[in-house]
Amino acid sequence: MSDKLPPVDLRSDTVTRPTPEMRKAMAEADVGDDVYGEDPTVNRLEETAARMLGFEAALFVPTGSMGNQVALSVHTRPGEEVVCDADSHILHYEMAAMAALSGLLPRVLNTERGFPSAEQVADAIQPDIGYLARTGLVSLENTHNRAGGAVMDIGSQRSIQKAARRHGVPVHLDGARIFNAAIALGVSARDVAQGFDSVMFCLSKGLGAPAGSLLCSSLDVIKEARRIRKRFGGGMRQVGVLAAPGLVALERMTGRLAEDHKTATSLAEGLSQCPGIAFPVMPRTNILIFTVGKEWFGNKAPEDGNYAGGFVRHLKGNGILALALDKVKVRMVTHYDLPENTVARTVSAGEKR
Repeated sequence: MSDKLPPVDLRSDTVTRPTPEMRKAMAEADVGDDVYGEDPTVNRLEETAARMLGFEAALFVPTGSMGNQVALSVHTRPGEEVVCDADSHILHYEMAAMAALSGLLPRVLNTERGFPSAEQVADAIQPDIGYLARTGLVSLENTHNRAGGAVMDIGSQRSIQKAARRHGVPVHLDGARIFNAAIALGVSARDVAQGFDSVMFCLSKGLGAPAGSLLCSSLDVIKEARRIRKRFGGGMRQVGVLAAPGLVALERMTGRLAEDHKTATSLAEGLSQCPGIAFPVMPRTNILIFTVGKEWFGNKAPEDGNYAGGFVRHLKGNGILALALDKVKVRMVTHYDLPENTVARTVSAGEKR
């Protein structure tokens, strides 16, 4: 890695560091015991989040994964199924927690870029027969991580919600990057969240807070979610020091996410000109997923066929950090904490072999 220039860290938008305003808010945060509901900063954050997304209440949790898993548990009973996309975060990156913690089984759908149709969802919901597992929940993801930050349109969400409700099944949204989705769709985050029984979103990704996520829902659901959070080990004490930067994130950072989308588009346009690099779909938000072929290496292609790994190692040698998803796919994620010359440096590194 270059010692002369700061690294360009495109591995994830989770690598963002808190802004000076966030650090100041942390130092000055008014705190109390959150397990007793006595942390005023946490309470203000929860009220702000619920209001922004159009819900009655919200719950501050340490991570997005915990927020999702609390939601799955509160909406279901052990032995039920959760309808979800085959590439969803709750299936790939949450450690089989739905089974381990809540006794749930995924009903997996193979979809187009992460988003099921209303017909697929309706077909996946089990009929109410004594020898079949009940369908306890439908879970969607918007934006969709493994689909390259793809965005589900509002109409499709509404159709799925309607299909689920005909069968009395609640619908949860993994909205880790819901504000990215809102900007891409040209609507508010409240519009994206409308019609869901619960929504989780993260403060610690493109919004730049050091930790934390919010689960938003009705008063009754959040009351039970608070119990489940404690059961899962997520009861926190004087955690206003983490809620304070979350408030700054909601007040100051949501609108600037459009800049990350522009950076992602510029990166994709530049990298797509490099031989052997192909984008199945150009990015709409801040996540780029592309393939690296043998031709990028010329006569120096890795014998094991791990082209993505070889490409990522090459980038690292030039001060650029990215992730290999498999032997051919590479992921990059843009965020506010990147150097100004990110696009030029990354494209230049991609052109070298």
